[in-house]
Amino acid sequence: MKVLSTTEFRKKLPSFLDQVVADAPIVIGRRNKPEAILIKYPEYLNKNISTISNVNANSPSFDFLKDEPELYSIKDLITRYV
Repeated sequence: MKVLSTTEFRKKLPSFLDQVVADAPIVIGRRNKPEAILIKYPEYLNKNISTISNVNANSPSFDFLKDEPELYSIKDLITRYV
């Protein structure tokens, strides 16, 4: 992922905001070192969990796990944690 300089980000903020709203996260940093990531704000917020958990649950951050096989069945989890 390309790291945008703060200067470049300031100059093109409106277009970058449009990209983020279209679900394309943007990394911002200095001297090519990532310092922040700009992602779309979740449309749905669960008031029972933290802000970061809401962001993670509603962002593509963990989409890569959808292709991973399930390691435990629901029965395994109930047996272990209930």
